[in-house]
Amino acid sequence: MTTEAPTLPAGFPAMSIDEAHRRMTAAGSMLEVEEREIRGVRIKTWKNAPPTLAEVFGMSAFFGDRTYMVNDDERVTFDAHRRAVARFAAQLIADGVEKGDRVAIIMRNIPEWSVAFWAAALVGAIVTPLNAWWTGPELEYGLQDSGTKLAIADAERWERFREHADNCPDLKKIYVSRSNEQDISDPRVQKLEDVLGTPNGWAAMALGDLPGVALDPDEDATIFYTSGTTGKPKGAVITHRNIISNVFNALAAQTRAFLRRGEAPPMPNPLATQKGILISVPFFHATGCFAVMIPALLAGMKLVMQRRWNVDQALGLIQTERLTNAGGVPTIAWQIIEHPTFDDYDLSSLENISYGGAPSAPELVRRLKERFPKLTTGQGWGMTETSATATSNVAEDYERKPTSCGVASPTGEVRIVGGEGQDMPVGEVGELWYRGPIVVRGYWNKPQATAETFVDGWVKTGDLARVDEEGFVYIVDRAKDMLIRGGENIYCVEVENALYDHPAVMDAAVVGIPHRTLGEEPGAVVHLKADAAATEEELRHYVAQKLAAFKVPVKILFHPETLPRNANGKILKRDLKGLFGA
Repeated sequence: MTTEAPTLPAGFPAMSIDEAHRRMTAAGSMLEVEEREIRGVRIKTWKNAPPTLAEVFGMSAFFGDRTYMVNDDERVTFDAHRRAVARFAAQLIADGVEKGDRVAIIMRNIPEWSVAFWAAALVGAIVTPLNAWWTGPELEYGLQDSGTKLAIADAERWERFREHADNCPDLKKIYVSRSNEQDISDPRVQKLEDVLGTPNGWAAMALGDLPGVALDPDEDATIFYTSGTTGKPKGAVITHRNIISNVFNALAAQTRAFLRRGEAPPMPNPLATQKGILISVPFFHATGCFAVMIPALLAGMKLVMQRRWNVDQALGLIQTERLTNAGGVPTIAWQIIEHPTFDDYDLSSLENISYGGAPSAPELVRRLKERFPKLTTGQGWGMTETSATATSNVAEDYERKPTSCGVASPTGEVRIVGGEGQDMPVGEVGELWYRGPIVVRGYWNKPQATAETFVDGWVKTGDLARVDEEGFVYIVDRAKDMLIRGGENIYCVEVENALYDHPAVMDAAVVGIPHRTLGEEPGAVVHLKADAAATEEELRHYVAQKLAAFKVPVKILFHPETLPRNANGKILKRDLKGLFGA
C-alpha cells in the first residue's frame, strides 16, 4: 500500500524555517532569544521565560474556579489545587524538608501527584518522581540512589516497597495516599489524607501562604530517572530553566506553524473556551510532567486522567468532557481512529493529536486527517536528558514530512556526528547530538556517565539520525539497536516502517536474532489490527517489495496484544528477543 501525498495549502510553505524563527524571536517579542553562559557553556535561551517554577505556579491563580484535574468522580479546580499545594508545602517544611533535599513521588496519575510535585518544588526540594511501574527492588534502587529524604506514595506502590524501606537509610518520612489501612504501624508512615483530606474537599481548605524560598533558574529542580531499555536507570538532574525552556519550545513550534502558513499567531485570549487534555502518559515521565502537566497549569487547561489507558473509556471522556487534545504514543492514535465504534461518539471537540516516543507509520497522519479534517497533528523527539521534547514536527510540516521528528527550536542546535567525531553532511547518517537550554546538567552521582554523555553543553543521544536541507531530523535507529548482518547495517526503523505500511499491522518491532556466521539477522514481532489478518509469508513478501533482501525479517512472530513498552512508549525489545528462543 502506498501512502498518498497529503493535500496542503496552496503556496505552503509561505515562509522558511529560518525566517519564521527570526521573526518569532525578534527583540521585544515574547519568544525573544538571548545568549547566556550556563555552567561554562554559552547557549541561546528564552529571554522572557519565567525564571523558576515558583513564577509558573503563581500564574495558575489567574484561572481560579476553572477545572484543572478530573479523575473519575473527582474534580479539582485551579483554586482548590493551589490551596492543597500551599497546605502540603507548609507540612513539608514542618517535616524538616530543606532546600536541596530529595522528595520522591511514587504514584500513578492522580491529583495528589501534582500537589506533591508543586509543594516540593516550591520549598526548594529536588522533586524525584519514581516509575510507578517499578518493582519493590527497583523502587529501593531509586530511593537509595537519589538519597530520598521524604516520599509520597499511593497505597499500591507503598505495598510494593514497604519491605524495602528499611534498606533506605536516608528515608525519614513516607506519606501514603488512598490507603484502606486503619492502623499504619511504621512510625515513618502517615496517611496523606491526614494532611490534605480528599481531592473533592480541597476547595474548602483555608488558603495558606505559599513558601517564599528563594530559587534560581539554574538550580536543580527535579531528578527524573531515564526510561532506557537497557541498563540501570540514571537520574537526570533537571533545572528550573530546563523545564520552563521545554514549555517555550512547544510554544515556539505552534508559533512556527502559523508563520509557515502565512498567518499571524493568535494572541492569548483568557475568555476563550477552556481547552482540555486527555493525559495518557504518566506524570513520572518527563513528557507527562514537562510537556503536559506543567503547560496545562500555565495555560489554564483541563487535565482528564485514566487509571490506565483504555480506548473505550477514552472515547467517552473526549465526548463528555469536550476534550481538545489527545495523544501520547502512536499506538493510542491508531486505537482511536481504528475503533469499531468510532462513529458512535461525538469527537468534534478534538483539535490536536500529537505523539512521540516510538516510530509512527507515515500513513498515520493521513488517516488522522481523514477522520478529523480540521485536526492539527504532530510528532516530536526528545529524551529525559532533554527535559522532554527537543524537536517538533507539527501541522502542515508533519503532513509534508511524516517520517521526520521535526526541527529544533530557535534555542536548540543539532549535530550529526560521525564515528571519528566529524560533522556529517546533509543526508548522511551519524549520531544525533543536541544542545540547548533543555539539556540537563548531568546524571545524579554518576560523574563518569555524565562525562561520557554530556560534552560542552551537547548531549550525545545514542540515536542514529540524518538531517535534510531544511533542518528536519529523521531518526534512523538507536545506535545500540542497529543490526549488523554479515557486515551490512540494518536500521530497525526502516524495516519497521515497511511493516507499518501493511494495512493489517498495528504494531511492529524488529530485533536481532543471533546467527552463527552472520552475527545476527532481523526478526520481527507484530500485532495486527482488530479484525485484520496476515500471514508471516505475506508480510515477508510485502517487506521484500520495499527493501533489500538482507533487510527482510527471517522470522515474523504474531503478538496477541500491543507490544510491551516502557513509560516513554518505547518498545521493550529486550523482552521480545526472548520470543525467538536461543
